[in-house]
Amino acid sequence: MFTLIKGATVYGPDLLGKKDILMAADKIVAVAEDISLPDSLDAETVPAYDRIATPGFVDLHVHLTGGGGEGGPQTRVPEIQLSLITCAGVTTVLGVLGTDNITRHPESLLAKAMGLEAEGITAYIMSGSYQLPPVTITGSVKKDIALISQVVGVGEIAISDHRSSQPDFKEFVQLVAEARIGGMIGNKAGVVQLHMGHGSKGMDYLFRLAEETDIPVTQVFPTHVTKDADVLEHAIRFARMGGNVDITASGKKPRAGKVPTDDALRRLKSQGINPAQVTVSSDANGSLPRFDAGGNYIGMKAAHISTLLAEFKYLVVQDFGIPDIVGLFTRNPAERIKIDHRKGSIKTGWDADLLLFKPDWALDRVYAKGRLMVTNGRPLVFETFL
Repeated sequence: MFTLIKGATVYGPDLLGKKDILMAADKIVAVAEDISLPDSLDAETVPAYDRIATPGFVDLHVHLTGGGGEGGPQTRVPEIQLSLITCAGVTTVLGVLGTDNITRHPESLLAKAMGLEAEGITAYIMSGSYQLPPVTITGSVKKDIALISQVVGVGEIAISDHRSSQPDFKEFVQLVAEARIGGMIGNKAGVVQLHMGHGSKGMDYLFRLAEETDIPVTQVFPTHVTKDADVLEHAIRFARMGGNVDITASGKKPRAGKVPTDDALRRLKSQGINPAQVTVSSDANGSLPRFDAGGNYIGMKAAHISTLLAEFKYLVVQDFGIPDIVGLFTRNPAERIKIDHRKGSIKTGWDADLLLFKPDWALDRVYAKGRLMVTNGRPLVFETFL
């Protein structure tokens, strides 16, 4: 099946101007100013002269099987569903476990990722959870990364958080080294995603990693770096060392104490941080627990993947430059997990993951691997069980 998008303004994420985009099966096969097809070819032509085309979003932090549990069994967040993912413009997800590695398992996470693949999007996962030693499928982080195609790294590992296993620096470095070797053997990213809490040590382990070891700082990336102003300042210091950082989308109403994403981006820019070092993810279906000053659980909400699209729509009309903002949600995260040879850009030969926006940046169409999943912002393809 061929699909020809005609005359869209293309941010791939760099501005390419007015282009036609030809998709064949699950690939982009041509991007040019004027593509003509023979009448005999079975193709759908989509007039998009007033539409804006971007790559599909790559979300590096999704609790595919649900997070939570900090307030007891009734606070376990449910699994995420396909149509919620696609209606947020997300065509590639990276699944993580989170706090609960007792009632949630890496095998279940893998199965959920495989199910989402069968339903039409692309899904990867991380080995491990908040705690060390990490829970794995094969018994080894190295083996998980090297031998299981969907596993690209380990995380989210909690540091500076009362819910972590309080690992010492040696344990931390050994994990990063193991992930790196697994990545090298499996030709994967082998990255370690770090959940940042409010703890007083902040990113001290990351600074020591840069200063005391031979491991590249790009082997790890902290997430939730706008959790508060202190965490953001540590993230800036880490980025100055060459590290990458991930911002959790907050939508229109950031949580109390959280640094709004636009303010954080301006702060990063003022410190000379390259936008390519920054990504934005959703933390979808993760828990948002509240604790009092004594660390006692007092309530919970759950993160929603729709905040990613809401954040994008807000940021893209600010003064940052459209290509840089598109990159935060597409090319940069694809680079982070080493899938940028097929994801995160609109290029010939890349996967046909494509978003079409209306002039006001309302989401119109979502294509995942060439298949139309969403039209006029509403799902066409649904999860197996509604």
